[in-house]
Amino acid sequence: MPRFHVPVPLAAGAALALPPGAARHVQVLRLQPGDGITLFNGEGGEWSATVTRMGRSDVDVAVQTHTPVEREAARAVHLAVGLMAAERMDWLVEKATELGAASLTPLLMARSSLRLSGERATKKRAHWQAVAAASCEQNGRNRLLDVREQLTFQEHLMQPADVAGTRWVLSLAPEAESLRARAAALAPQAAVHLLSGPEGGLSPDEDAAARAAGWLPIDLGPRVLRAETAPLAALACLSLP
Repeated sequence: MPRFHVPVPLAAGAALALPPGAARHVQVLRLQPGDGITLFNGEGGEWSATVTRMGRSDVDVAVQTHTPVEREAARAVHLAVGLMAAERMDWLVEKATELGAASLTPLLMARSSLRLSGERATKKRAHWQAVAAASCEQNGRNRLLDVREQLTFQEHLMQPADVAGTRWVLSLAPEAESLRARAAALAPQAAVHLLSGPEGGLSPDEDAAARAAGWLPIDLGPRVLRAETAPLAALACLSLP
């Protein structure tokens, strides 16, 4: 059954005009009055609904029953990733959502190929949140990846430490520890914060600053992975059963 993200309050028995994006999607699918759909608003669970009217550019639905199903990973993994080329960031957001990441913070770092500020940063964040919502429609998640406000690398290091979580930085340093071995030693629901660089990785100064701030260097094995692949490989190791 087609799934649609609708960022509005939902209640059984409510008559609802779908937001423009969802309405366009319903029309593209050529759904008709009487057809069933699934709605979710990111607050947990999903709602069955029925299309009641198809307008030229608007769609009305009747909201029915709520099912409190959750498809989240047992472990919350929070990614902080250096900004990289736009198409790579889009792909990363989509796949991080599929793999169950709890949040993603874009970081402006020394080697970032994409540099955003002001209104451009605000628009790009909204775009990535929309990419995450579209991914949730496809993959069955009922809670969205939280795409957080862009920070500089230094601002991120100044964030208060999460005493309930573990902070790891992906590193190619010889002394970096195995992520697989570290993950095996974690409690099943222990949160993890992962820091990963853009194309070219962290600069030497950034690597040193991260370690000084308490981030443990972790590696993914003998092969060098692309900037958009490395955090996803780590995420898969940490979040998949």
